[in-house]
Amino acid sequence: MKRSLLVIGIGIVVLLVAAFLIAKGMKSGTSPTGQDETSVPEIPLDQRPLVSLTPSSDGHWLDFKAQSIKVKGAATMDYELLYTTGTGIQQGVPGTVKIDGNDIDRKLLLGSESSGKFRYDEGVKDGTMTVKFRSDKGTLLGKLSTTFTLSSPKKGVFEVTMDTFADGTKTFSSSK
Repeated sequence: MKRSLLVIGIGIVVLLVAAFLIAKGMKSGTSPTGQDETSVPEIPLDQRPLVSLTPSSDGHWLDFKAQSIKVKGAATMDYELLYTTGTGIQQGVPGTVKIDGNDIDRKLLLGSESSGKFRYDEGVKDGTMTVKFRSDKGTLLGKLSTTFTLSSPKKGVFEVTMDTFADGTKTFSSSK
């Protein structure tokens, strides 16, 4: 009994030391590859994909599309949709897709799903959409980020309007 407690105790100490060393080695703003992700440049204008968010008629889903992806050396694309619910809670929809020369089309749920049951977030008005492009080794090549506003001018009709990038382009835009 004492021997098994000793083995368990040593195992816990080893795990704690390993967790500390890993946490110490990963500085804030770095990726698992050790790259500083806070100073990544925006994608050059001639390599930017056409990206759109189109809301469903009920406002529970956003159709996220990325077309004409020409980012040099990109093997994967990370996306992150962050939004605030009507009650002020921030929610997110992250994902990663392999870039294989095809357009990317994903339905992003403004809510959650468990065992086939859906819970929709109400009162969503705005948020941020960020896309990051990575090489086959996980190195971050560049990113694009913008805010969006979801409004309902008429019942059952939703619009997405997005801010302009620093260079004046509006890569993100859609309405339905």
